[in-house]
Order: sequence, then structure tokens, then C-alpha cells
Amino acid sequence: MVQKAQRLGGRHQAGRPVGNPTRGTTNPNRMRRVDRWMTGTQEFRLRPAVTGAPPICVDLGYGASPRTAVEYFQRLRAVNPRVSVVGLEIDPGRVREAKAMEVEGLSFDVGGFEIPTARNPLLIRAFNVLRQYNEEDVAAIWKALAARLDPQGLLIEGTCDEIGRISTWVGVAPEGPLTLSISVRFGAVHRPSDVAERLPKALIHRNHPGERVHEFLAAADAAWLASAPLAAFGQRQRWIAMCRTLRVQGWPVRDGVSRWRLGELTVDWACVAPRTGSLAL
Repeated sequence: MVQKAQRLGGRHQAGRPVGNPTRGTTNPNRMRRVDRWMTGTQEFRLRPAVTGAPPICVDLGYGASPRTAVEYFQRLRAVNPRVSVVGLEIDPGRVREAKAMEVEGLSFDVGGFEIPTARNPLLIRAFNVLRQYNEEDVAAIWKALAARLDPQGLLIEGTCDEIGRISTWVGVAPEGPLTLSISVRFGAVHRPSDVAERLPKALIHRNHPGERVHEFLAAADAAWLASAPLAAFGQRQRWIAMCRTLRVQGWPVRDGVSRWRLGELTVDWACVAPRTGSLAL
């Protein structure tokens, strides 16, 4: 079911969470791909020498079940045992139910885009949250969330399918968006552009000729097709070859084989950013 797009209201009552309740659908392990990226490529942000004080990380809009917030906490704690995670939901009923899952370092509270935490969080994970809003609201939401970040922090805003086999997200720093990441389970897509229906809200309506993200996905499809002979050695080898081809062609592909072999592909935001609108470069 596709949720009808809503506008982010311009006026909010004092003391009330900013935003609209989500559908709340979730499944265990649904966020494993984005969490793996955070604890891998963004591990440097969580190092105690960088953070100083014990870092706070936020799971914004965790849904009807707190399961993915608990998993987020466990994965971040494996990198830095001092991390605290706060799960935020607009629906007080969801928060009351989640309270039973609280442990030292993991708490749940009512909140929205205002991020009502004691200190600025190091990481904010907002997954499957912005899908319900209009594209015109994305820039304002990113700006509001980024303003609450620690100076070394990152907002990870994206979406995924119901069981987490296809995920995409944007990494947004306090100064603005940095990257777009794609992560797929091999066999879940026939070609890279199949992720188009799971693109973040900022890009999901931009996959058409004349837009950068369309050009990028078309180039990825062409590189995937050219790498078809390597399918005999497995889809992983074909994906790695595709990433190498894109880099050789001049696309700003980040990381290396250790990430590509996981079905990941991260590029600079500038190569996919909309050409018009509030998020245009």
C-alpha cells in the first residue's frame, strides 16, 4: 500500500512533536543494510577519541515495534560501548509499548523532527519516514534535522523494502547532503535501476530523462550489462565489476571492494542531486 503524501505543517503547537505519524510497519532485521554501512564506513564518527562525551544516537520514527531500534542500539554498542540510543515516535501509544524494551543506554520517548534529546545526537537514522511527505518538504526537514546534529554528526535518511533486501539512503551532514547509497541483496534485483521505487523521497520522483539520478542509474545498468560474463562467478563479482566500471567512467564512486562485495554502492550526492527545486545543485 502506498501512503498518501502529506504536507509538513508550517505551524506547530508548543510542546507537540513536529511531523506526522508514520504507518509504523516494520520487520526484524529490516535495517541491517543501513546499520552495517553506519558501523562500517561511518565507524570513525563513533570512536571515543572523536566523540569525547558518550554519544547519543537517534532512531527517528521506529514504527509500531521497537525491534529495529533495539537492533540499532546493539550494532552501535558493538562499535562504542558508551553509545546511548533514543528511539523517537510521535505516537505516545507506540512509546508506551516500547518502554518494556528499555535497558541501560536505550530509551524511548515521544518526539519528531524537533529531536528532543538532552544533547545534539551524533547519528540520526530516519528510515521510511519521509516517504509520506511531499518532495517540497524534504529540504526543510533535512535542514531541521541537520541543525540538531553534533558538528561531527550525520543524518541517514532513506527507505527500504519490507524485509530490507533493497535499501537506499542519503547521508546528510550539518552542512548539507554528502552521499547517496544503494544496498541490495544479490538476486533481489535484476538490474541496478530496479532500486528506483525505493529511492529516498528527494529522488524518487526524479528518475526520468534530464535528471542526474536517472543518468546515474542508466550508467549503472549499462555497466551491469557489460559485466554479464562475470555472472558465471556469482553476482558479487558482477557487482564489483560494475562499481569499478562506473569509477573508471568518472562517476564519484566511494569506498572499495570491501564495501562493494556487500552489494553496496555509494556516490557523491552532487552526481545525483535534482537539477531543479530546493535540493538542486
